[in-house]
Parts: sequence; structure tokens; C-alpha cells
Amino acid sequence: MRPLALLRASRVLLPALLLTLLAGCETVVMNPSGDIAAQQSRLIVISTVLMLLIIVPVIALIILFAWRYRRSNTAATYDPDWHHSTKLELIIWGAPLMIIIALGLLTWISTHQLDPYRPLQRLDAHRPLAADHKPLTVQVVAMDWKWLFIYPEQGVATVNELVTPIDTPIRFQITASSVMNSFYIPALAGQIYAMPGMQTTLNAVLNKPGVYDGFSANYSGAGFSNMRFKYRGVTDGEFDKWVADTKAAGSALQRADYLTLEKPSEREPVRRYASVAPELFDAIVNRCVAPDTTCMRDIMAQDAARAKEAATSGKKEREHEEHAQHAQHAQHASHATSPVAQADADATDAPPAHHHSHHE
Repeated sequence: MRPLALLRASRVLLPALLLTLLAGCETVVMNPSGDIAAQQSRLIVISTVLMLLIIVPVIALIILFAWRYRRSNTAATYDPDWHHSTKLELIIWGAPLMIIIALGLLTWISTHQLDPYRPLQRLDAHRPLAADHKPLTVQVVAMDWKWLFIYPEQGVATVNELVTPIDTPIRFQITASSVMNSFYIPALAGQIYAMPGMQTTLNAVLNKPGVYDGFSANYSGAGFSNMRFKYRGVTDGEFDKWVADTKAAGSALQRADYLTLEKPSEREPVRRYASVAPELFDAIVNRCVAPDTTCMRDIMAQDAARAKEAATSGKKEREHEEHAQHAQHAQHASHATSPVAQADADATDAPPAHHHSHHE
């Protein structure tokens, strides 16, 4: 009896414990503070509901069939020769097909509307953006194992601290210093990969002030677990004050400083830089921060020039060969004549024949 009592108690306590644990979750993905993340959360809800339209009836029917056609139920109809029902076939195939079509349309539309490279069209569902608006640019560098944020328009930079004004479109330009990472702020928008030698883009907007978590969502080595930062959404006035304070108290981020910062480290404290070396982010993307290093864009430009030159020279050689072949064919054609024509020419050039008549 004791094991049975424990089993019954567990059936009650385990669901209660699970609900208690879930009640403590912030569920920030489903309750975000940015318009892009809010649209993504609605997409998750709609997709889930559409799929449940199939999943719930199927599970219910499985339980119903198992109960109704159990062996002990002699009242159930037993028809081993049944093999087809047109109505049932239409339901079985028609309902999933309609769900798939609806999900396909929803995915197609949402994929274009929520394209991270697409400039924002609105602040939220009720406030469109003005045509002459200008987004705030933030350059993001995923490092081992920390985050560097550069504000090119303000001329400042930070490590493991991101601050932006609310209701202001933000254009993140994202790259990585060594290995692939993933830039993710659940309250703001979906994750975007950060890759060395490449630049990705994320357009987003934060609508509520507060402090939010940001982190890497892609494993990148030993310090991955601590690759986190705080994201603060503030008012325009607070942002201007933060920029002024950073300029007043921060140090300079020169290329030599970046090379030191780039070395692997964990649990880096927040750092602020009052100035940033010119075109530092561009050099990071092109992997030419160190002195006497050729930038990737220059290497690719040289390769493209060599390929173009080789293609041009090859084309000229082919044209020259074709021209020579045409000339040779023309020369052969001018000297070639038919046997009849040659015979006529020989007959014309031959001396006249002498005819003798004999009279008997």
C-alpha cells in the first residue's frame, strides 16, 4: 500500500511543483519589450494554435479509440473488413493540408516583415515611423568571451554594457573577432549570428525602459557561459547624459588597446571608452587591426582584379586565335577550285589545235 500511496501523492505534487517553478519564470520571450520581439512572440502563439488544431484532436481520438474499442467493450462495432470512407479521408487529409497552407502563408509574410536587414517601418503597432527618421547605429563585436559595443556617431564604446534610448530605431552592425557567436537580447529581438570576417545586421526598437539580459546563444568555447551583458533602455535625456559621462570618465580605445582586449578572458567587468580609433570596426570586420596586416577587402579586390585580368587576357587570346583561324580558312578558300574549273582553265590556256585534211 505504501508504494501505491506514494504514486498517488506524486501525481498531485509533481504537477503542482512544475506549476510553481513555471510561475517564477519571466517568460521574456512571450512578454518582450521591443516591437520586433513582440511580433515574433505573436507568431509563436499563432503557429502553436494552428498546430494544436491538429494535435489536440489526434490525441483525443487516440484516447477515445483506445477506450471505445478496448477488448472488454463488447458493445463496440467490430468490422474487420472495413477499409475506406470518403468523408474520413477528406477530413484526415484536408484539415492538415489547410493548416500547412495557413502556416506557409504566415511564414512567408512574417519572414519578409521581420527580416533583420529590413529597416523598421514603425515603433510599435500604433506608431509608424516618420519618413525622415534616423536610426541609432551600434557596432557589436563578439569576442572571447565578452562583448564590445561601439557607438560611431557618439564616438564612444563599452565592454559588456549596452545602452540605447527607448522608442528609437537601432541598427546593429554585428561581427566577431575570432569564432562564430550569436547576439541575442530576448526582450528586444531574435538572435543574429556574429561571424568573423563578415557583418550581419539587425534592425530593432525598444519600447519600455528597463534593464534586460543579453548573451551569446551559440557555444563558443570555455568562457561561453559567462558571455553575458546588461542592456539598459533609457530615455533620450538619460542617454545623452550617459554619453557625456562616458566621454568624461572613459579612456581611449586605440587599435593597440583593442588587440589587448581581444585576447581571451572571462567575466570581464564593464568598461567605457571616451573615444574610439577611426574605422576600428571596419578594420575588425576586415581582420586588419594589427599593423602591417592586409585587409580582407583589399585581398579580395586584388584577387578580383587578377581574375578579371586573366579573363580579359584569355578572351583576347581566344579572339586572336579565332581571327587567325578565319584568315587561314579564307586563304584556303581562295586557292581551292573545283576540278571542272581547273580543267576549263587548262583548256583555255592550251595552244590551238592544227587540223589536217586529206584528199584522195
